[in-house]
Amino acid sequence: MTEVKKLSNNKEVLAYLAEKFPACFSLDGDAKPLKIGIFEDLAKQLEDDDSVSKTRLRTALRHYTNSWRYLRAMKQGAERVDLTGEPVSKVDEEQQTHAAEALAQSKAAAAERKKAATAKPRATPQRAKVPNRNKTAEKTTAETKAPTKRASKKVTQPKLQAAEKANLRTGQKVQVKAGKQPIAGEVVEVDRNDVVVQLHNGLTVKVTVDAIFLAQQE
Repeated sequence: MTEVKKLSNNKEVLAYLAEKFPACFSLDGDAKPLKIGIFEDLAKQLEDDDSVSKTRLRTALRHYTNSWRYLRAMKQGAERVDLTGEPVSKVDEEQQTHAAEALAQSKAAAAERKKAATAKPRATPQRAKVPNRNKTAEKTTAETKAPTKRASKKVTQPKLQAAEKANLRTGQKVQVKAGKQPIAGEVVEVDRNDVVVQLHNGLTVKVTVDAIFLAQQE
């Protein structure tokens, strides 16, 4: 019996999904907004597929929907598609706003990482002393010019407060901290230990109440 090769990273999983569902997933070019609840559809389609686990599938899907090209595709009125590429709903204004905020935050974080990687001290070259020369003339533009600080654009983070399970209800707008940045979503179900939330990037997640926050009113 041939052993099934397990897909071990996001790149392999996404390439596999693009091959099996080309009308839904793509590896380059313009991305298509995905149907809300697409993970459940994928899990059902791939339930007998031993090459990819649900955990790896969920992680790869989150990686896909957090990519810059996917976030740029989340424009109001754009069609959300199912696994066959058929439109099932449209991106609304709130979802577009959240995607734009997530894109700005991701770009700002990338800029900070790039800045930190390039901000290494440079050794000042030794200059030979030249007799009877005006010391001022020896200074180069690089030595006399003060470094210019670029003001980085700050992305306003929503003020959040921890949610209480007793106050959560179906259809309520919430923020879920599933990674570095909170993701907007809507409560689908509240059970004994967990809360099921449909995220605005198309995923449905089950989390504990301590991962759920409410946006404070200004």
